[in-house]
Amino acid sequence: MGVWLGIAGRIGGILALVALIALLVEKLIVFVGFLAFAIKAIIVLAFVLVFGVVAYLVFKTWRDSCKRSDK
Repeated sequence: MGVWLGIAGRIGGILALVALIALLVEKLIVFVGFLAFAIKAIIVLAFVLVFGVVAYLVFKTWRDSCKRSDK
């Protein structure tokens, strides 16, 4: 009976290690997906910021040219 318990304990330990490794791989995949999303969000925000700055500069130039033509 003790032999069977020892064998079952070793098999159980191996199965537990395999389960932990599978869980680690799954969490790494989720983390990489999150990083990809974060990078995409940063790129979109940078594009919106550049677009806003260009729009501000165009408006400022247009306003300055209107002031000069009024004089």
